[in-house]
Amino acid sequence: MQAYLDNSATTKPYNEVVDAMVKALTTDFANPSAAYRKGFEVEKNIKIIRNNIAKTLGVEDKSIIFTSGGTESNNAIIRSVAKLNKNKRNHIIVSAIEHPAVLNTVKDLENEGFEITILNVDNKGMVSLEELKNSITDRTCLVSIMYVNNEIGTVEPIEDIAVLLDNYNDIYFHVDAVQAYGKINFKLNNIGIDFMSVSGHKIHGPKGIGFMYIKDVNRFSPLITGGGQEFNIRPGTENVPGIYGMGKAIEILFKDIDSNIESMKSKRNYLFDRISEKIEDFKINTDLDNGVCHILNISFKDIKGEILLHYLEGDDICVSTGSACSSKKKGSHVLNAIGLIPSQIDGAIRFSVSDTTTNDEIDYAVDKLKSHIDTIRLISKRKGR
Repeated sequence: MQAYLDNSATTKPYNEVVDAMVKALTTDFANPSAAYRKGFEVEKNIKIIRNNIAKTLGVEDKSIIFTSGGTESNNAIIRSVAKLNKNKRNHIIVSAIEHPAVLNTVKDLENEGFEITILNVDNKGMVSLEELKNSITDRTCLVSIMYVNNEIGTVEPIEDIAVLLDNYNDIYFHVDAVQAYGKINFKLNNIGIDFMSVSGHKIHGPKGIGFMYIKDVNRFSPLITGGGQEFNIRPGTENVPGIYGMGKAIEILFKDIDSNIESMKSKRNYLFDRISEKIEDFKINTDLDNGVCHILNISFKDIKGEILLHYLEGDDICVSTGSACSSKKKGSHVLNAIGLIPSQIDGAIRFSVSDTTTNDEIDYAVDKLKSHIDTIRLISKRKGR
């Protein structure tokens, strides 16, 4: 048997997604910009997909811009705001637990002369509205706060932040929603967000595709120039297979989004309950009551996460020690930020479920997890004698 419990890193595409991509590579292979019927048909299908995505967020079609994924979207948005404001407002605010695609981007801008404020978080990973308010200056041009943290599942107070920023002129609000879209049912027409980033492979779509939400495309400075595709915001021949695949994934996921969210939450809670029944001496790093529906982060006492990960890998069980984009680096900046001690950081494992995860997978994974933890702890105890 196998158990895939690393859905925050990536998700398995739905079968229908693969079929849609095959169609794009065979029947609908024409260039959407081509001036003949086959091209028009592909262009029409892309418009339909764009419209469907916009409906899930309660926004207009023209505000959805296809990209290669979350990293490109984060970079394009942050660098666009910086480019437009570098001569007058050069202050950017982010949180300490942002994804590297945000933190490394603002670090790069800091080297170019921008002032960067990094907000602290509490032991649950929440930013403070008071600290944010006190950090704003007359030179602040952008606040970038993720909706859901990818390692511990904290849901940030995005709506409250939007209300706060509404009191200031010319401060843009960007939200990295890579772990939130499809996991939280929200509408952007109810929240004052200027920019948002989404990635297709986190929602059972293909890799290499995502989109940006841009509230006002007239206040965006493209980082690349080309043939005018994507309203001249992100030119270049469209990734048609990717768009078809992501479009199909979103169609399936949002057919009954509330039910899917409840299903993921139920499976995450079942996983936690099974771990609690079988295993002793652990610290939960996820807020089960207020966290996102699919992420569970736990630190196991007297365990090295990297060692446990490889034990589980031998049983065809996939989990993570942190973000897939930073797990090979020493220590988690997220777990550091919430105040964990080194041994708790070393012993942390991130489990993440999806709407396709089964209880059988969870049972199998927890049984093996207990067996390996018992073995590792026994070996460690013997070495300590």
